[in-house]
Amino acid sequence: MTSPRTFDSRESILGAFEKFRDELDDHNDRRERLIKSSRDITNLSKKLIFLLHRTVTEDPNESDDHVLGARAAARAKGKLHEIQSHFAALRRELTGDRFWRYQRNVSPGLQEYIEALSFAHYLEHRSLISYEQVQSTLSDQDGNPFFVLPLEDYLLGLSDLTGELMRYAIAAIPRRGGRQKAADVCAFVRSCKADFEGLTPYFKELRKKQSVTAQSLEKIEDATYAVVVRTSEYDMPPELLDDLVAQTISRATDHSMYGEEPRRKRARESEYDMDDD
Repeated sequence: MTSPRTFDSRESILGAFEKFRDELDDHNDRRERLIKSSRDITNLSKKLIFLLHRTVTEDPNESDDHVLGARAAARAKGKLHEIQSHFAALRRELTGDRFWRYQRNVSPGLQEYIEALSFAHYLEHRSLISYEQVQSTLSDQDGNPFFVLPLEDYLLGLSDLTGELMRYAIAAIPRRGGRQKAADVCAFVRSCKADFEGLTPYFKELRKKQSVTAQSLEKIEDATYAVVVRTSEYDMPPELLDDLVAQTISRATDHSMYGEEPRRKRARESEYDMDDD
């Protein structure tokens, strides 16, 4: 005959395992919700980046950076608010210490958002967005953050910005005033790379992305160098010179411009499938 003590012990063990089961189910469900939300944020951020590139190149007669930057920033506001509403919805899922437990699951979308936000900021202000400014966009109207922005995600998002600046610079070269614009972007990316270099001992992923930043910088330098050399050989009207520049850039970048980007994006997207138990 089973003693009451044995029966109580069995019931307590079963009860404990049922509690463990419920906690694991809750963890897995929350993790899946966060991964889905992060993917949605990533997709929206990519669309925003495409919108920004399209905005600054759609009007061939406009060469004023201030006008183009203001136009791009105005068009970006709606998308940014939509993305920020997704982050606001995550607040309940990431209260307290939960954020650090699930950081890996939200990090890819957060980095993509920072990349898009920093690109819009650069087009409007010609400067790098600060940590405080990014954190303010991830806060409610009273200034209370949805979660604390990890410094690593902030830096990795800015590192990804250099790839978009490379595309922006090369696309600008054939346009009126584009050669000077490309030179300015080249100097800016070079400065970013130098600043990031001092932080690589503290952030492993940043050290990996520095190689991609170096390749983006090299492509801008190669393009601007090719333009300077080729244009010095000809004495022709500006419109014909622009055609020559466009042909040179097209040949130089057709097969190399996007070489490393898919690899970097695949590495980021693979993080969705990593568990952090």
